[in-house]
Amino acid sequence: MISKVLYKYFLFFYKVLLRRVRLAHGCHGKLQKSPPLEKLSNSNQAIVCDVEGGLLRSSSTFPYFMLVALEGGGFFRGLLLLVLYPLLCCVGCELGLRVMVMVCFFGIKREGFRVGKAILPKFLMEDVGLEGFEALNKGSKRVCVSRMPRVMVEGLLGVEVVIGRELKEFHGYYTGLMEEEGEAMERLDLELMGMGDGVVGMGAYASSLHHPLFSLCKEVYLVSEIEKRKWQPLPRAMYPKPLVFHDGRIAFKPTPSSTLSMFLWLPLGIPLGIARAVVFLFLPFKLAIPILALLGMNNTGRCIPRSSSPSPSSPQLFVCNHRTLLDPLYISAAVKRNLTATTYSLSRMSELLSPIKTIRLTRNKKLDREKMEKVLQDEGLVVCPEGTTCREPYLLRFSPLFAELGREIVPVALDSRVGMFYGTTAGGLKCLDPLYFLMNPILTYRVEFLDKVDTTSIEGRGCNSVEVANYVQEKIAKALGFECTSLTRRDKYLMLAGNEGFVEAKRR
Repeated sequence: MISKVLYKYFLFFYKVLLRRVRLAHGCHGKLQKSPPLEKLSNSNQAIVCDVEGGLLRSSSTFPYFMLVALEGGGFFRGLLLLVLYPLLCCVGCELGLRVMVMVCFFGIKREGFRVGKAILPKFLMEDVGLEGFEALNKGSKRVCVSRMPRVMVEGLLGVEVVIGRELKEFHGYYTGLMEEEGEAMERLDLELMGMGDGVVGMGAYASSLHHPLFSLCKEVYLVSEIEKRKWQPLPRAMYPKPLVFHDGRIAFKPTPSSTLSMFLWLPLGIPLGIARAVVFLFLPFKLAIPILALLGMNNTGRCIPRSSSPSPSSPQLFVCNHRTLLDPLYISAAVKRNLTATTYSLSRMSELLSPIKTIRLTRNKKLDREKMEKVLQDEGLVVCPEGTTCREPYLLRFSPLFAELGREIVPVALDSRVGMFYGTTAGGLKCLDPLYFLMNPILTYRVEFLDKVDTTSIEGRGCNSVEVANYVQEKIAKALGFECTSLTRRDKYLMLAGNEGFVEAKRR
């Protein structure tokens, strides 16, 4: 029995050694500097690209593992990874990678893990270099290889094949262990990939040649870290598909230094967020606005046009895009009067703490219209027809219900900027949204009131409610420089949380 185990061990060691020798021999003499685009114009070529070495502007994988630790495991797991960072710098690349995988994935439930699809694509795309992306797109078939586990990079770029090591699991939970690199290659059917003799590799000098797939390349183009620092970020217009939705609380790329800054800020940020909330809740707007400005909440925007100025005796309907939970509060502060806000799935805690009235919509069109008409008899109303927040410069489809009320509406263009935490989430605890938003060191909110819109006609011609909703959407998008989409709340939650975003109120 022992001899059989020893035989398998030495056989495995021999195969690994032989593969490395072949790789070194096969790459000798065919390595070239930086992939010139004119040499990659052959439409029949397949391109193998090392994600960290040949595509991303930074070869460090630490920020992406930190995102997994923070978003998938919590602050304690992220702090542990940060404490281990000096050790990771001292050990080899492979050992350091395995330590990060163990810290970030141990005990995480596989079924509920959505960081790779809902959070990481945004940060990965922001780090993609324009030069590397253009070179990769020259191939007829594109294959990306990565040192990171496949579950972290499978949503990147939409290429034909993504090769990364699978994570081992036990009863639906990740064990924190990865398979060997050779195991991924054994599962790969090169013939189905259509990779023949014209395979070209792209990577970095120090980090790419260890992958056995590069031994199949006819030529391998390498780029240095100095060259990659000169790469331009990939413009948003060139993304393979628009980045409309992403989730997670972290709003910055968590490098070691920025992550350390975040943990140092938390003991100050939590009481600051609570103090801002207290000012919002208990002080009138005339006092709250200057105090909040002293506490780092900056507000910008245009004054209300005369045609949109609210009359104290005439309740008005304000229609805005949806950026955060505080949108109605900022509109109320701008007009210096308490308004009522419509909500879809606001948490009970947020409803109780709200300094203005809220009405919960039921998605029953007739009932919701009656509720809104009743409110408008006595006071102003704020409606967010998108039904959910969107962080990126896009507007979701506007529900036409507000246009069926037969009233003039005041469109309001809103935008917010944060530097550390997002105040919205699709898969997390919504009751913590206001606290995360208010914990940011500096907050910037833009409120711009636009001219009134008549819901019975557009530019002198008759129209229906759908046309009015589309017109208001386009008007707000133009004011903000955003792009209109036909995506809905349902699309967002299916992508980010795996559900349709319906949260029924619990009744006892």
